[in-house]
This record gives sequence, C-alpha cells and structure tokens, in this order.
Amino acid sequence: MSETNKKVQVIANIIMAAATILILIPFILLFISSFTDSTEIALNGYSFFPKKWSMEAYAYIWKEKSQIFRAYFITIIVTAVGTTASLLITMMYAYALSKDYFPGKKFFSMFLLFTMLFNGGLVPTYTMYTRYFHIKNTIWALLIPSLLMGAMNVILVRSYIQNNVPASLTEAAYIDGANEYKIFAQIIMPLSKPIAVVIGMFIGVGYWNDWTNGLYYVTDNKLYSIQQLLNNMLKNIEFLSSNSAASASAAGAVEIPKSTVRMAIAVVGILPILIIYPYVQKFFVKGIALGAVKG
Repeated sequence: MSETNKKVQVIANIIMAAATILILIPFILLFISSFTDSTEIALNGYSFFPKKWSMEAYAYIWKEKSQIFRAYFITIIVTAVGTTASLLITMMYAYALSKDYFPGKKFFSMFLLFTMLFNGGLVPTYTMYTRYFHIKNTIWALLIPSLLMGAMNVILVRSYIQNNVPASLTEAAYIDGANEYKIFAQIIMPLSKPIAVVIGMFIGVGYWNDWTNGLYYVTDNKLYSIQQLLNNMLKNIEFLSSNSAASASAAGAVEIPKSTVRMAIAVVGILPILIIYPYVQKFFVKGIALGAVKG
C-alpha cells in the first residue's frame, strides 16, 4: 500500500470513528438518563455524568413485569413469523418481475407502482379488516396488515436479481430439468442472501416497532405487543402526572418518575434490537460472500 493510500485510509477511519461516536451518543445519553434520579433531571437536566443515580424508573416498569414478558413473547412471535412470510412474498414477487417472459409482467408492475402512489385510506382499511376478515382482537391483527410486501422492497430485490444473478445459471437449470420453484429455492434465494438480509432487517424492525396495528385492532391487553404496552404505560404516566397537583395533596401519594420512565421505556423497547443487530450484521457480511458470483 502506497503512502498516499495509507493517509487516505487513516483519514477515512477517523471520519468513520467520529460518525460512529455521533451515532452512539444519543443511545448512551438515553441509557444513562434512564438510571438518573428524576429530581436530578428536573433540577439540572440530562447529563452524561449525573450526580445521583436511581433505579426508580425500572422499578416502576417492573410492577408490570408479567404483562411485559407476555408482550415480549407476542412481539417476538409476530416479528419472526411476519418477517419470514413477508420476505418470502417479497422475494417471489420480485423474482417473477425479474423475468421478461413472465405473463402479465406489465400489469403486475403497474399494480406495484400504483400501491406506491395511492392507498385505500384508514377507514376503508379498518372496515375491511374488521368486518370481512374479522381480525380484531386476534393475533392476526398484528400480522396481516403489515404482511403485504412494500413496493420499494420488491423493486430493490428485483433490481438485485436482474443485476447480480446471471441468466446463464437459470438457463442451465432449465436445461437440466429444474422448474421455477426449484430454481427459486436453490439458485435465486442463495445468491440473493445479501439483499434478503437487508430487506429482512427492514421488515423485522418494522414489525418490532409497530404499534399502530395494535392501536387500531387490539383492545385485549393479553394481545398487546411490547410497543403498544409501553405506549399505554406512557399514556398512563402522562395522565397521572397531569393530576399531580391533586395527587400531591392526597395522603401517601407517590411521585411518578415521569422523565426517567420515558427513557426506561425507550430502553426496554429498543434493547432487543440492539442486542440482535450485531448478529444480523455478521450474517449480512456472510451473505455478501456467499452471494458473490465467481467468474
């Protein structure tokens, strides 16, 4: 490596390190604030070096531990099943559109584009799912509305297949007697691992962070996802805090750590994603290596 290349590499590493630090700073402040005493935050604001630490926010959340564990379980199941099904639908749709000989390709391409420009609206969507599909207060309410693939995801996968999967491979498979299902499972999917991991991350994070479906279609607290449960807890805290003046005059009233609970709720919501992401990143890099086409 030349001296110029070494200097460029050092500068690039410094820039990337600085960008990484800037990205991590909000998460570090969020985590520290969740362990800060609420009075300390009220007096001195948020700080990386609080003078007084406290577990009161997590103690408040821990009172609902049974609901939190159940909500985590439901969210994990919904995320796993929804991501797998949605990714499979996306990959199959994109594979079909990547073929020039696919019957009705123009129609399905325009249909996909149409969904990017227009939607049915909230009221018709709610009416359809509740009156005709009867998903209200069922686990399907957390799965089906987000199951249909996003148009942009399909376009990304289609472009990847067209540009990175040689047509000679599929043609050779046809000559050997393979059908479309076998080609999709044994050629397209293995060679599309990099884009599949990326799209899978997008879909999975979307399922994990989703709370609107629960808000619209779920009123049974036994079916709450973790995001919906935490959102409801936050609303309850806001309600109780708005009546703090009346509560303060009551005997034995307990002050709610409003500011720190918000931070603790955010930590509880994103912690599993932060734990899983490094492993997903590892598979992403592995997928690039496995998906590379050797000449």
